[in-house]
Amino acid sequence: MRIAMIGSGYVGLVSGACFSDFGHEVACIDKDEAKVAALKRGELPIYEPGLEGLVAENVRQKRLSFGTDLRSAVRQADAVFIAVGTPTRRGDGEADLSYVYQAAREIAEELSGFTVVVTKSTVPVGTGDEVERIIRAARPDARVAVVSNPEFLREGAAIDDFKRPDRIVVGTDDPEAIAVMRELYRPLSLNQPPLLVMGRRTAELTKYAANAFLATKITFINEIADLCEKVGADVQDVARGMGLDNRIGSKFLHAGPGFGGSCFPKDTLALCKTARQHDAPIRIVETVVSVNEERKRAMAGKVATACGGSVRGKRVALLGLTFKPNTDDMRDAPSIPLIAELQAGGALVRAFDPQGMDSARQILTGIDYADDPYACAVGADALVIVTEWDMFRALDLNRIRDAMAAPVVVDLRNVYRPAEMRHRGFVYLSVGQFDGGIAPVPRDPVRASDARPRPNSSVTARGPEKALVPQP
Repeated sequence: MRIAMIGSGYVGLVSGACFSDFGHEVACIDKDEAKVAALKRGELPIYEPGLEGLVAENVRQKRLSFGTDLRSAVRQADAVFIAVGTPTRRGDGEADLSYVYQAAREIAEELSGFTVVVTKSTVPVGTGDEVERIIRAARPDARVAVVSNPEFLREGAAIDDFKRPDRIVVGTDDPEAIAVMRELYRPLSLNQPPLLVMGRRTAELTKYAANAFLATKITFINEIADLCEKVGADVQDVARGMGLDNRIGSKFLHAGPGFGGSCFPKDTLALCKTARQHDAPIRIVETVVSVNEERKRAMAGKVATACGGSVRGKRVALLGLTFKPNTDDMRDAPSIPLIAELQAGGALVRAFDPQGMDSARQILTGIDYADDPYACAVGADALVIVTEWDMFRALDLNRIRDAMAAPVVVDLRNVYRPAEMRHRGFVYLSVGQFDGGIAPVPRDPVRASDARPRPNSSVTARGPEKALVPQP
């Protein structure tokens, strides 16, 4: 089949490459001429494992192409996917749908024959109705069906998620559109993923509900981690004990510095906004949003505790900047508010990330970048593991310790074991862990800065932080 993919960002590029690998003919269309030119040269705007090779092979096979000409791509297409950005709108938390609606207007002008228009972007409930209204107002003669087909791609594992999905959600009641969607995904039939056909609004809400639930699991285990630190328990054992219950499951029960990325933060905000607009507020998700934002800033308190109560004048080394491993995505990464808090407290920050430093340079200021983890650790008063890249899981710990000015490690991803780190001579703080040689400190609040409160500041720490320190 012939597909026009409007938008060549993360979702559009991954989806287009995978559809073309199924054997479909895909044209990825983008208004950014520089991006299109780079894609034609084989230069991808994002890092995703396996994507560069997949794109190159399907371009070579002439199943995948890139361009700026929406007109010819839409006229020839059996299905047109809208995969443009839906960022959070400043001030009110709503999803900005201007790019979606503009794409709908441009698509309407070029429709020829029966065409399925598919919203692949994550959009609030009712967006498909408006897309259809826009198209039919512009082209009342068009034979068109508007379908919701939300993506469920994890950054860092997107190709596998697309080719081996848990489910495929299709929102439409049009039989001809259902037949087209089944044909598009037919190559997956050997894997037998369920193709769930439902109402368009139901499909749109399914995407938001799924992301909000996963965000809630993350926030729940983070709150349990805080309690573990106070009562002398181990959150990783708690998570295992919970996760082996098949009603709960083990995924997304990993304590850390809070969730970030391109989906969870904006989707939870958008869902809360939609719920309030319909007089059905979702208090649980509203709390998740608030607690997660506070948590990302509170992590600086752990670093301050490890440094004796203040980071003023301390050199702090960060390993990992992206919101998760195997991506270069810095959107809403926990490292951003953490660095802001450390800098506000007077720390000198150096960082290393295998893929995210180019993106970080566009967002962060006043920090140094290192070429590798060991260069990052040189002269540091504290080293903080922020992102659990594989290369950080087997560091030469003796080399790290000897390079540092003080052997202090704050592990926000629980990559290492407290007893082992203590045995190697480190002062080691993790998240929600307690072991025999470590006990909670007193209840007094500890903040990253010794000069708070600061007037007119939007960056705040999260109240009391009871961290773990070695006993005398």
